[in-house]
Amino acid sequence: MDNLQLWQRYQDWLYYHQGLDIYVDVSRMGFNDDFYTTMQPKFAFAFDSVAKLEQGDIANPDENRMVGHYWLRNPDIAPTQEIKEEINNSLLEIKEFAQKIHSGTITTPQGEKFTDLLSVGIGGSALGPQFVSQALAPINPNLTIHFIDNTDPTGIDRTLTKLGNKLKTTLVLVISKSGGTPETRNGMLEVKNAYQQQGLDFSRYAAAITMMDDSSKLYHVVKEENWLACFPMFDWVGGRTSELSAVGLLPALLEGINIDEMLEGAKEMDIVTRERNVKKNPSALLALSWYYAGKGKGEKDMVVLPYKDSLLLFSRYLQQLVMESLGKEKDLDGKTVYQGIAVYGNKGSTDQHAYVQQLREGIANFFVTFIEVLKDREGKSLELEMDITSGDYLSGLLQGTRKALYDNGRDSITVTVSEVTPRIVGALIALYERAVSIYAYLVNINAYHQPGVEAGKKAAASILSLQTEVLNLLKNTDKSLSIAEIATNTGKSEDIESIYKILRHLEANDRGVVLTGDRKLPNTLKVTYSK
Repeated sequence: MDNLQLWQRYQDWLYYHQGLDIYVDVSRMGFNDDFYTTMQPKFAFAFDSVAKLEQGDIANPDENRMVGHYWLRNPDIAPTQEIKEEINNSLLEIKEFAQKIHSGTITTPQGEKFTDLLSVGIGGSALGPQFVSQALAPINPNLTIHFIDNTDPTGIDRTLTKLGNKLKTTLVLVISKSGGTPETRNGMLEVKNAYQQQGLDFSRYAAAITMMDDSSKLYHVVKEENWLACFPMFDWVGGRTSELSAVGLLPALLEGINIDEMLEGAKEMDIVTRERNVKKNPSALLALSWYYAGKGKGEKDMVVLPYKDSLLLFSRYLQQLVMESLGKEKDLDGKTVYQGIAVYGNKGSTDQHAYVQQLREGIANFFVTFIEVLKDREGKSLELEMDITSGDYLSGLLQGTRKALYDNGRDSITVTVSEVTPRIVGALIALYERAVSIYAYLVNINAYHQPGVEAGKKAAASILSLQTEVLNLLKNTDKSLSIAEIATNTGKSEDIESIYKILRHLEANDRGVVLTGDRKLPNTLKVTYSK
């Protein structure tokens, strides 16, 4: 197409939401009107299915659960009065607790106001709060937030060392739906130990977000130890769609972020993304583009490039939302389909100097989503050259990269917002949540279960069980053993490689295991245990 034809296509396909001042531009995706027409029956099914989801249909038959993250920002559409009241009460409790922390009504046992917040969680319990904090936290927040989002001992030590003596004015927030997630449980125990090492009563510093019933191990701990507070996770909200529940709202509010504006932005976006005309529905336009790019089979990756430092973590947030939702082996009919869209990205213009070279000239196995922010900063910018500011350079680099990609046959989407505010962040979350829902039904999969994640957890548990068996065997023998003998004596010959890796890890951490012999030939190694 020549420039005038492209300009007309841009106008034909541009979506604009006046209230939110958000643009979605899919004009640089290569689909034509015939493709759009052939997709209409699939969209009719998708729109019907998402409507039933919002009305309370069982959308996750694996666990017999509804999926209701849409109700969080508009409790009036919840399917029962009980759920509506749960949402409203949770929001009131969050606000009351945050106000008491900020005002000093709730203090440390020494009577000091809390200065910092340590969030312990993983996956959706960490990625959403991290993204929102990076995007919206004030320069001088009410509480400065820190995260433990992995079971990496060095990472835990680094965070706790950074806090140092400030631990005595740090509020801890442990986030886990079941309380059984190993990484979060481990983080909690490590943090609890750190408080005890400083002579501090951990329970006087701790609050939780979890299922508030007997299904949660964390809830039992909270009650037994009498923590400061506990806030509900809901059975019908999955981790990757939990940012606008207590999981994301409480840490945001404690930092000083306006959560009402976040909820309002999401609610406004939900309204327009219920529209059944694809061209008037920004989430449907995204889903249409994803389907076209990957031929409905996820054949191309999604590269997310936000051109704003505050949106640095948006690609990581979307990575979980999209990949955990869409990466499925089976479709709704039980057929093997191997669906999914791989998501990666960092930020512009940093990536002008990183992987844009491959995007422009390498393998065309992707499409790009540019996130553009129109407002550069508060106040006037310095002119670096005549009539040119640093923000002009950023805008020019985005437009230039978009053009360079298109000129070489590379597809892209551009989502443009006026500025990064709580209302806009809420709207972006809702925009992509709905896009994932619609796309999942376009390709006939369940976006709201995660059997692969559960399989990984079970496999990890089996390794830890095997480690216990190996250590018990070594502790009860005085002679050295080969790895093959250990495998035979534990009855786990088929797991010999795992046994070797367990032993190597234990030795590296001075856990009593010593390996002697040729490291290049693991089967020749002898293993001893020093009691």
